[in-house]
Amino acid sequence: MKSTAFVRNLILIFSFSLPATAIADVVVLIHGYHSGAYAWETSGVSSILQENGWPRAGLYAPSGRTMQFFSGPANNSSNRSIVVDLPSEAPVELQADLLSQVLNDIRLRYPSEAITLAGHSAGAIVARTVLVRGNAAGVNRLISIAAPNLGTERTVQALNVTDIPWPFSMAADLFAGEGYDTVKRSRHLLIDLLPATPGTYLGWLNTQPHPQLEYIAVVRGQNLTMSGDWMVPGISQDLNNVVAIAGRAKVITVPSEHELSALDGAMLASILNED
Repeated sequence: MKSTAFVRNLILIFSFSLPATAIADVVVLIHGYHSGAYAWETSGVSSILQENGWPRAGLYAPSGRTMQFFSGPANNSSNRSIVVDLPSEAPVELQADLLSQVLNDIRLRYPSEAITLAGHSAGAIVARTVLVRGNAAGVNRLISIAAPNLGTERTVQALNVTDIPWPFSMAADLFAGEGYDTVKRSRHLLIDLLPATPGTYLGWLNTQPHPQLEYIAVVRGQNLTMSGDWMVPGISQDLNNVVAIAGRAKVITVPSEHELSALDGAMLASILNED
């Protein structure tokens, strides 16, 4: 496990590279599976963005079948971060429908401002789905953080655990615990995240035309290699291995585990504030 001092030094390395001029005006933060908008706060990402000129402007959360906007504190910054809270166990297409509503509303609120989408894990898959469906107006960048762009064998393992025939499934339903119940509720999403092969959701998504914008893949790794993490291998996190994006994505390696961390905040601030 990395020491606190080591992590702090890496954050400083990212921070020293932050210039004063920003490209994007709005960054939309999209959480991953079995998570929520809170992940950006508890990880320290939101605080680091605020310290570097990207204050919290608000939150979108579900209200029935629509997304409701909750405004953040008033500020004079020209840049802003907006957090989206999605039903993280729902299928990708359903989450994409809600994210599309969010983008439509952001364009009405901030019509002259460019949009960066930053998606963690499955959140990046949701963001790519929105883009290939044609809702890319105003979006100039996608940042994919530790995303299963080619899928992950973890979904196969999870589905196998819950694929128990009746009547044995009755015992599992009674005694298997919360994790088992979570996987059962998430079954349709996990199917969407199966390894990309012909006939799978990711197999389809990765061959669809992607809009011409900036793609950045944040890949987990140790010792600055793209080794991946316990959830998603590095080869799957690299957007250049997506057929429709191959050769267009910039890759940044962050020595962290799968979950969001303060390093991601420093990395995001560095990207958003570069010339």
